[in-house]
Amino acid sequence: MYDHILLPTDGSDATKATIDHATTLAQTYDATVHVLSVADSRNRFESPSAGIAPNVWKESERERAEAAVDAAVDALPDDVPTERIIEEGVPDSVIAEYTDDADIDVVVMATHGRTGLDHYLIGSVTERVVRQSSAPVLTVRASNDD
Repeated sequence: MYDHILLPTDGSDATKATIDHATTLAQTYDATVHVLSVADSRNRFESPSAGIAPNVWKESERERAEAAVDAAVDALPDDVPTERIIEEGVPDSVIAEYTDDADIDVVVMATHGRTGLDHYLIGSVTERVVRQSSAPVLTVRASNDD
């Protein structure tokens, strides 16, 4: 049923909530977990007066994405086959595209459960992936401690 599981990560503590679910699915179905992190190409801090230079932003995002993938793979049991993927772009779009390109069977993602103004201002990558994904998306709510 599930041969390929996608575990997107941004390196936040919320990802920890998804590890157990991805592990259970992978071990149950002898599936490979694709751990993906997206280096966000949108530099929201780029400006002449008080911003981050494009090359510094790109390098910082790449390092963050690599660290996020490493941490998630390290948290998965050794008997779970994994693929490490670092992509650059807009996170929700890259996740949805990778889901199609890699024939992903299920996406396991964390949700912060933001509401009200936080949800309006920040939005939700998970929500946008749910709307765009061709595969089912299992959302795992991060604990209130995260």
